[in-house]
Amino acid sequence: MTRFLICSFALILLYPAGIDMYLVGLPRIAADLNASEAQLHIAFSVYLAGMACSMLFAGRVADRSGRKPVAIFGSVIFIAASLICASAQHSTLFLAGRLGQGIGAGACYVVAFAILRDALDERRRTKVLSLMNGITCIVPVMAPVLGHLIMLIFPWQSLFYTLTGMGLAVLLLSLLVLKETRPAANGASSLVSLPKAESLINRFFLSRLAITTLSVTDILTFVNTSPVLLMEGLGLARGEYATTMALTAVVSMSVSFSTPFALSIFQPRTMMITSQTLFLAAGLLLSMADSNLLTLVGLTLVCAGFSVGFGVAMSQALGPFSLRAGVASSTLGVAQVCGSSLWIWLAAILRIDALNMLIGILIGCSIVSLLLIFLVASPRAVVEYEENNQQPRS
Repeated sequence: MTRFLICSFALILLYPAGIDMYLVGLPRIAADLNASEAQLHIAFSVYLAGMACSMLFAGRVADRSGRKPVAIFGSVIFIAASLICASAQHSTLFLAGRLGQGIGAGACYVVAFAILRDALDERRRTKVLSLMNGITCIVPVMAPVLGHLIMLIFPWQSLFYTLTGMGLAVLLLSLLVLKETRPAANGASSLVSLPKAESLINRFFLSRLAITTLSVTDILTFVNTSPVLLMEGLGLARGEYATTMALTAVVSMSVSFSTPFALSIFQPRTMMITSQTLFLAAGLLLSMADSNLLTLVGLTLVCAGFSVGFGVAMSQALGPFSLRAGVASSTLGVAQVCGSSLWIWLAAILRIDALNMLIGILIGCSIVSLLLIFLVASPRAVVEYEENNQQPRS
């Protein structure tokens, strides 16, 4: 069991590390490549585009050919793309490398969730995914700090050599430690009693797809608007902004690491309702906030709400799938990346200011998600199937 957890954590960490590690070196990269920082900020969108493209295919390939080949492919692409970024002499090649990093990270991200679906029953999977939220919350804080320390001694290219090293570590884990978890094709006979369990077009999966997508949209909108809200709105200096974001990450980590213990007491449905209630409370508090303190409390509630419910909702979304866990993971990943990007783009087109952009999505998404939680219950047949047939792998 330990090998699957270690490999899954490593596969997932490529995604946030690829986003946050290089940001501290952006001014120097722009100067050396004769490009403006504004031009290179598109590298974030290019990275997400690469992730979305690979997610479209990675899950289906993982279901047909296995989890391990996709993990190996994704890590190799990530390594090659990181080396391209490190050796880039102009912005076009740099952006091509960022696209490749997104493709590699997207493939690894999808297969990690498929592995967890294969190896863990619903109860343990929910707890592990909640813990993963805490781990991924560490990366946005630690990656820029690590990047800063690296650049005190080495040039910006060393940031991408570090990412290359991370990709190499994931490749070695995939080759030497990870064992194949894809269920045998003939395992379909055990699902005779669940004729609709493997279909993506069912009310339960679509409801959890919507809830996880809306939750990711909430948290990414917070991240995207935080510089404007904190530095321009509250007048925080850059250092104060960094400290505030670090504290919100600490809140996210604390709640994420506490969630597995809470799940021993409360039902998953209760945790999801709590999550959406925190989002709703955050939106209402931000809409009425007349002081810096209330604004900070509202932003903290956003982080807590995401940490409480996202892992639970992801586990429920993957629950009905045994033979098609890869496709389900791909669908979830694409919806989350594209849905959040669409809202941020649409809000920019409509010229919605940062505060109203965040308030609107928090209140709207929480109401929709609460309705879905109350109206679409977990199919008992799937839960019973997992409890009776899922065996831990060693």
